[in-house]
Amino acid sequence: MKLIVTIATILLAATASYALDSSDVIGCWDTAGNSSKLEIYPCGEKLCGKVAWLKHPNFMDAKDGPLGTMKIDLKNPDPALRNRPILGLQVMEGLTPSVNYSWEQGRCYDPESGNKYKCRMHLASPEKLEMRGFIGIPLFGRTYVLTRQEKSGLETASLKK
Repeated sequence: MKLIVTIATILLAATASYALDSSDVIGCWDTAGNSSKLEIYPCGEKLCGKVAWLKHPNFMDAKDGPLGTMKIDLKNPDPALRNRPILGLQVMEGLTPSVNYSWEQGRCYDPESGNKYKCRMHLASPEKLEMRGFIGIPLFGRTYVLTRQEKSGLETASLKK
């Protein structure tokens, strides 16, 4: 009987650690260098993310785009999508809960290059989210560290999906 109770306890503990509370990562996160903010939000049973704020929302260099105009998705490989504004653009989708405060099987889009990647993320601490974009396997990729944005008006005023 003790063995059954022990096994049941272990299974319950494993299930509890597997059932992540997505609210741990929902909200706005600052990117490295504070150049933009990413809003992570639920989309069905998965998580998605969009550009919620840009330090420089307009093109600042003529070689990047029409000087002084709002940044748009100029590098998208699909010409029909090149007029989408970067601000509000969904750049992450399909992240599903895994174990140990991780989400996997997502897809990420980098509007600076026009490339799409597989992605996953891990909540390293309450204030630090590590997001890894990769091609093929995670070994061939790059990790981006996001920091939790302090509560401000941006979180409530950010674009809603």
